[in-house]
Amino acid sequence: MNEVIRELEPKVLWNKFADLNAVPRPSKKEARVIAFMKDFGTKLGLETIEDEVGNVIIKKPATPGMENRTPIVMQSHLDMVHQKNNDTTFDFDTQGIDMYLDGDWVRAKGTTLGADNGLGVATIMAILESTTIDHPALEALFTIDEETGMTGAMGLKGGLLEGKILLNLDTEEDDEIGVGCAGGVDITARRDYKEEETPEFKSGYQITVKGLQGGHSGMQIHEGLGNANKIMNRLLFDGFENFGLRISNLKGGSLRNAIPRESQAIVAIDTIHEAAFETDMRDMAEAIKTELKTMEPDLIIEVLKVEAPEKIMDLGVQEGVTRALYAALNGVYRMSADIPGLVETSNNLARVTIANGNIEIACLTRSSVESSKWDLANTLRATFELTGCEVTFSGDYPGWTPNMDSKILKVLENLYVEMNGKKPHVAACHAGLECGILGQNYPDMDMISFGPNIKGAHSPDERAQISSAQKYWKFVLEILKNIPEQVA
Repeated sequence: MNEVIRELEPKVLWNKFADLNAVPRPSKKEARVIAFMKDFGTKLGLETIEDEVGNVIIKKPATPGMENRTPIVMQSHLDMVHQKNNDTTFDFDTQGIDMYLDGDWVRAKGTTLGADNGLGVATIMAILESTTIDHPALEALFTIDEETGMTGAMGLKGGLLEGKILLNLDTEEDDEIGVGCAGGVDITARRDYKEEETPEFKSGYQITVKGLQGGHSGMQIHEGLGNANKIMNRLLFDGFENFGLRISNLKGGSLRNAIPRESQAIVAIDTIHEAAFETDMRDMAEAIKTELKTMEPDLIIEVLKVEAPEKIMDLGVQEGVTRALYAALNGVYRMSADIPGLVETSNNLARVTIANGNIEIACLTRSSVESSKWDLANTLRATFELTGCEVTFSGDYPGWTPNMDSKILKVLENLYVEMNGKKPHVAACHAGLECGILGQNYPDMDMISFGPNIKGAHSPDERAQISSAQKYWKFVLEILKNIPEQVA
């Protein structure tokens, strides 16, 4: 089916995307895609550099007549989020993405598509390879590990780039021009607990939450999507309160930047309460499904009788952790007072694991205001510390402060109006773009972000719109033609 994708217009873009998607490239395992990109640049006869953290830089001189224009950096990240449906057999470490057409959309079969940020990478590759596209002196910056820590952007040293304008191709709405983004910090709570032998006359149950949409934990955090970890905790809490439910093990969510879609627990209850417990769980499940029916029509909550587990959690620790998970904020903490409609601060309760005497809870807190980010981070820290967890902060990265006087912003705004007859939406986003980090070592670089329509990023529902990619490609070509002249 990937050959059908290659026939889409513009072919230069979709062919490069298909080439890229044939290369396994999960975050933190980018060795193959780094080698692929270095080979690509070298075969074009262009100066190609791999820096000490794995970022790839490919430099291309200005085309004839564009030598006096301001040199630019075009930037996208090489890695992709690896998410799949439970019933999909797929190995992200060895397989390329299997794509197919769905009307005006390109999708992947049961996995993330990698359009985030693969379409940006493919765009830059097409321009590097072209002999007919006009552009100023160009540095292509392909960063690594954007999705799980932004370590590529953080590790990029000053002085490697000479460009004065950065075009970041990681925005996912084609009518939006990005001028700012949120920073973030990972919050991880851990503690040990004693396992107890499961007493006699206990029945085992497997509780499963699945069928949620999932999605981007920044861009979609305000949409009211279901969080599998929160839903599961409601069921466990209710089961304990009414029937003395005991947890044996629990696994919910996966990636910190993806809204958790699935959770599964093995629990034990007194055999005498089986019928009442099953009735109560059905009632709870129906109530939750009714609450979320508009946003999560495919939500499934299953309660199946299984063999009683051999071990269960220490009771006091179970009570504490289920209460902490209930208290931990998930979703929007504060809306921006300065930019209408912008989420300022939020948290994603991303992953909960309880097994073999160990608890780990992972969150990603985002904010465009540093003080608010740390306020929420400390709120969550206090919540988990009250139940005996050790809490650590990691992966802290800054936001990108909007510059409404940006010269390249004016260029993009005017071009968008000329080409589309209406103004673009100039906005900051509640996601982590690399611009804020790159700006630390390149503070004088004028930065902007834009891209084609991509929906459902970070989930197997990820899809890229074909007509939007065509609109976006034309926009890219006009931007390159209209980069302003250098100021002496």
